[in-house]
Amino acid sequence: MQNRRNLYPREPEPLEAPVLSTMQDVPLTVTRILVHGTLVHGRTAHVTTWTGEGEPQRRSFHEVGVRSTQLANALRDELGVEPGQAVATLMWNNCEHLEAYLAVPSMGAVLHTLNLRLPADQLGWIVNHAADRVIIVNGSVLPLLAPLLPTLTTVKHIVVAGPGDRSVLDGCAARVHEYEELIEGRPQRYAWPEIDERQAAALCYTSGTTGHPKGVAYSHRSIYLHSMQVNTAESFGMSGGDILLPVVPMFHANAWGTPHAAFMAGASILMPDRFLQPEPLAEMIERERPTIAAAVPTVWQGLLAELDARPREMSCLRSVFIGGAACPPSLMKAYGERHGIHVVTAWGMTETSPLGSVAHPPGGLPAEDAWPYRLTQGRFPSSVECRLISADGELVPWDGKTPGELEVRGPWIAGAYYGGADGEPFRPEDKFTEDGWLKTGDVGTISPDCYLTLTDRAKDVIKSGGEWISSVELENQLMGHPEVAEAAVVAVPDEKWGERPLATVVLTDGATIGYEGLRAFLAERVARWQLPEHWAVIPAVPKTSVGKFDKKVIRKQYADGVLDVTTLG
Repeated sequence: MQNRRNLYPREPEPLEAPVLSTMQDVPLTVTRILVHGTLVHGRTAHVTTWTGEGEPQRRSFHEVGVRSTQLANALRDELGVEPGQAVATLMWNNCEHLEAYLAVPSMGAVLHTLNLRLPADQLGWIVNHAADRVIIVNGSVLPLLAPLLPTLTTVKHIVVAGPGDRSVLDGCAARVHEYEELIEGRPQRYAWPEIDERQAAALCYTSGTTGHPKGVAYSHRSIYLHSMQVNTAESFGMSGGDILLPVVPMFHANAWGTPHAAFMAGASILMPDRFLQPEPLAEMIERERPTIAAAVPTVWQGLLAELDARPREMSCLRSVFIGGAACPPSLMKAYGERHGIHVVTAWGMTETSPLGSVAHPPGGLPAEDAWPYRLTQGRFPSSVECRLISADGELVPWDGKTPGELEVRGPWIAGAYYGGADGEPFRPEDKFTEDGWLKTGDVGTISPDCYLTLTDRAKDVIKSGGEWISSVELENQLMGHPEVAEAAVVAVPDEKWGERPLATVVLTDGATIGYEGLRAFLAERVARWQLPEHWAVIPAVPKTSVGKFDKKVIRKQYADGVLDVTTLG
């Protein structure tokens, strides 16, 4: 596991007579988050894991810190994990996963979170590419792991946590350990190494929508700085009085960096484990009273339907953060008007750790004036630089009108992809510029007061007659209709215009609206030349492993003639 110190092809100009700082040079590491949370917040903050029956599991930060220390001792002494080696997790959001989050990087190894929703072939490729030596897995996920084991060439140990049928591991070549038995009786102290803050601490792979997934190796420094930013008021603003509910999976971009940030800030954590369905989520919110929650839009859409059908007491939630995909304005309004829950949109990606921007309006605005700002992706924090680039490679002005592809750079932004256990980091030209900026693939505008509005993914923009049509805008407007549960819009070939929009919609139970009615509804909200001619009703919008709309599936279904498409005159 190597991180290059200088990934950008630029060097600062040396001063003739520099004035040197007198400050101590103390590394920014995950170890400091672990020790701080254990000692300073150990008695006041807790981690609660939902069990689905009876009382939830509860541990203080002090207990989590002690168990993390015992886990580090077990990994080193019993399993032979050495600094720089990868230790994988195949787990839900729970306390044991948090212990691995803290222990593995702190001992100098690299935490590799495995996405349990990926196809089996991609999951196996990722494990081998990262050369994972140990996999810590929840018992409930063993049926997913067991068939892959014969293809995993580097795995020597399987550590199982929580209930599940262990018999599926019978005959596997790797040694199998019980998590609780492995850490029981281990020393509660560890001589934590002094780690270079630029060393890799965690490894997360992109969802791999095209080709093999790409690995992003987060450094100790990037995690520490990202955690500090998450806790600022312009981001999540967590503090010791908060309870965080991270519904976003811990295997996806470090759960948006929230577990490390919460342990740093002393905010208690409510872990949902595998209970991510609307009904248990509503129950745990009502019982455990979290103040902050984070998840993708599809989770909040399902929870909204549950709350509308069976209202619960939700006033505990101060802020609900939605990211990972565009948030329909209708969803934000429904939560605010019907349930008094304030929704905040955010933008980021695996390569940005993932915090990029958060949509907090300028201070002091009345609610009506603040609403347009809330519909954007927000402003970037001070450490992240952004720019928009036109199709011909020119800088785009921040006028709130002119679109361009978003590029970013900063201390928690990837400068390359992980090349594998024996490979060098690599920088594909379609992902990184020559001067070191990350090409996000997102298209949008930036206003004069620096608010980002994304209009589409570059690959999803509909190019019709020399003009761009935003598929996201059409989707958001369609999902504002009360009889539309979900909508996804893609480009399809057109002889005259090059491309035209195809609208696929998921209707609510008992819906009576037809295509003409939906088209008329849209005609009141977008320009007539943007109105889709092609329509199809589908049972559900296909989604990626992290809950985003998987439009390539819809495009393929159209090309294969699978969809029942109606074309309006």
